Amino acid sequence: MINKQEELTELRRAILDNNICPELASQAKNLVMGNGNVDAEIVFIGEAPGKKEDEQGLPFIGAAGKFLDTMLAEAGMKRSDVYITNIVKYRPPDNRDPSSAEKKAFLPYLLRQLQIIQPKVVITLGRHSMEYFLPNAKIGDVHGGSYKIKFGGSQLLIIPLYHPAAALYNGSLRQTLIDDFVHAAKVHMKE
Repeated sequence: MINKQEELTELRRAILDNNICPELASQAKNLVMGNGNVDAEIVFIGEAPGKKEDEQGLPFIGAAGKFLDTMLAEAGMKRSDVYITNIVKYRPPDNRDPSSAEKKAFLPYLLRQLQIIQPKVVITLGRHSMEYFLPNAKIGDVHGGSYKIKFGGSQLLIIPLYHPAAALYNGSLRQTLIDDFVHAAKVHMKE
C-alpha cells in the first residue's frame, strides 16, 4: 500500500511531467511542494514561494516564515505539527503576485495535496489562497473566522488569516494576526 509521502512524491512528479506553468518553472530554482507532517490536522496554504523558498525548496523559510514560526509558538505548536504549502509551487519573478492563470493551473495539484493529507482544518494565509475556498470574501471582513465547506465527501474547516508578510509591512496587523492565529488554534482543538 502506498503511503502519503509516496503519494506526495508522485504528485510532485506529475507537476514536473505535465510541465505546469513552464514560464515560471524556467526561471525558478526549485519546485516548492510543501513540507511538514503529512498526517497533520492543520494545513497552511500561502500564495507562492519567495526568493529564500525558491533557493531552498521549502515553503515559508524567509522573514514571513520566521513570523509564522512565532505564531505557531504563540499557539503552542511547531512546524512538525502542521503541513505548509502554497497555491503556486514556483516563485513568480520579482516576487509578484501569482496570476489567475498560474493559480488555476496549480489548483488540481493543491486539491490533490489536501486529499492526500486529509487535514481537518485549512488555514489560508492571505487573500490568494483564501479565494479558492471563499471566492467572494474579502480578507479584511473574514480574517480569523471559521467557515465549513464541502470538500470531497466530507467537510473542511477553513480559517482565513492575513499573510504573515502583511504584518512585516504593516506593524498594526502583527497583533491581529497573532490573535487570529491563537483563536484558530483554539477552534481547531474544538473540532
